Amino acid sequence: MNQDVWNAVEQYFDGLLIPADPALDAAVRASEDAGLPSIAVAANQGKLLHLMATMVGARSILEVGTLGGYSTIWLARALPEDGRLVTLEADAKHAAVAEANLATAGLSERVEVRVGRALDTLPQLSGPFDLTFIDADKENNAEYFRWALQLSRPGSVIIVDNVVRAGRVARDDPSDSAAQGVRRLHEFISAEPRVDATALQTVGGKGYDGLTIALVGS
Repeated sequence: MNQDVWNAVEQYFDGLLIPADPALDAAVRASEDAGLPSIAVAANQGKLLHLMATMVGARSILEVGTLGGYSTIWLARALPEDGRLVTLEADAKHAAVAEANLATAGLSERVEVRVGRALDTLPQLSGPFDLTFIDADKENNAEYFRWALQLSRPGSVIIVDNVVRAGRVARDDPSDSAAQGVRRLHEFISAEPRVDATALQTVGGKGYDGLTIALVGS
């Protein structure tokens, strides 16, 4: 198995299950044109986020790490008309691109983009959020998760992206700050009695990585 096989399988399923979408396609193009890094979730991951938000009946969603708003669009579309999504972005340029993409998707009234370091903006929020998606710098994953837990309720779901790091998470390498951040996250989760979680390895167009899904209890 190799990247070519992963790409082919992903394209096969996407072709059947994820129709072309003008707003999402426009968000991808606008992000590329603005020079944003190509690190947004894949289409199938975006669809997974949408389905999970729908399954939990989310009325309020928190996103840590907006980038160009691609995942934000997927999540916001799962909300009811009176739902809300707050997304946190440290880079003002990224936030401006995201706001334009959300406007194109007709979601500006449902989504609030807050600019600033997430560790500065998280204390300003009031929950509870029914679902939180964490996809920002990995070094601070554990702190983001602590805040997400504080802003959750029993039954809330917290999803963390990019937790496998192409397998590097299994190696305790002090020089790999991102992998170390992911390891600290899972050490925190394993010791937190209010959380029941699992982590999945994934392959596809974005390579070899994975995500963690946590259910908040009482």
